[in-house]
Amino acid sequence: MNADIKYATHLSRPRPVLMIPLRRCGSHALRLRLNFNPQFYSPYPLHIVDFMPIVPLYGDLDDDRAYFGLVCDVIGLQAASMVKWPGIVFDPVEVFEAIRHEPRSVHRIVWELLLRAGEQNHASIVMDKSLDSVHYADELMRMLPDMLFLNVVRDPRAQIASMNKAIIHDFDTLLNTHTWLAAHRAADTLIARYPERVLTVRYEDFLLDQEATLKQICFFFGIDFLPQMLDVSRSPEARQISQMSALWSSNCFPPIAANVDKYKHQLSLDEIAIIETLTADYMRYYGYEPMTDASAKIGASALDAARRRSEAGRAEAWRTLEQANFRDFALRRHRSEYLANVRARMEQFAAAHSGESCAKPYKLDELEAAFEVTD
Repeated sequence: MNADIKYATHLSRPRPVLMIPLRRCGSHALRLRLNFNPQFYSPYPLHIVDFMPIVPLYGDLDDDRAYFGLVCDVIGLQAASMVKWPGIVFDPVEVFEAIRHEPRSVHRIVWELLLRAGEQNHASIVMDKSLDSVHYADELMRMLPDMLFLNVVRDPRAQIASMNKAIIHDFDTLLNTHTWLAAHRAADTLIARYPERVLTVRYEDFLLDQEATLKQICFFFGIDFLPQMLDVSRSPEARQISQMSALWSSNCFPPIAANVDKYKHQLSLDEIAIIETLTADYMRYYGYEPMTDASAKIGASALDAARRRSEAGRAEAWRTLEQANFRDFALRRHRSEYLANVRARMEQFAAAHSGESCAKPYKLDELEAAFEVTD
């Protein structure tokens, strides 16, 4: 059913949506098609989960210096993203002043950027495709209580086979299966608490009937289904990103239903057994038929061995990417180096101020006029 169709339409800001729970579920395919509707806006995601380990280094966010620095660095992360947000430029001073009196968090900064971009594009719905943020859903609901969630489920065998080849994930079936489980357990908690705010769709159902799935999603969001959503080849962004990375190479073409079983040629039977053993309850619930008896024996040392394999696979993947697609390699390296540089700077800052006593949080003067930088 349409979630809160009576949502306060008089509010000037777009309604926030988060896609969950895990990447490599077909999320770009859905996002690119929904973006045909001018009522909907969803830029390439920031994946703020990669920034989260750095956030504690900023210290007390009630201190305006710490929070302003975080605003600057999140905007920097957006600028370092592989795919830019067309026509969008953020002023850190303006963003900070807009949210300085609201509860402070890195997620509030991220959503201020998203909502501003949505407003600029005259959208009524703004969706973040940072699926990993499912792990912060409680905080997001406290911050944006009108948020909706699009839960995209994919056969774990197919999704993990895809994850195994993606430089954004681990290079081992066991590790990626644990990641899959953690994401779906977080989604379960969210669905139990806010069932009316979550729409669950299966990627396989989208492959079989794009129109029916897209209509279901549009109805849930309270936006119009447009027939042009069915021809993703007309999407400039789809054409752009399909050339940028092998991970997105198929996004400018119609989905191929026959690929639903491609994992059978990508995974060994032992790997399939591991996935089916650990995800058995979910497979039954979502209607995925097992190939094995789901009774794989996973020893206590298996995770350590998996981590060693994955690290070796990651190093090889970066070398291969540099040779196969230098643009993809350079853009991912730039983002990775940006995060590493921010972490190093904040670690130095935290170490330099570790012995200081807790003082009253510093407050910057409020600006009543536009901030102007002069030489």
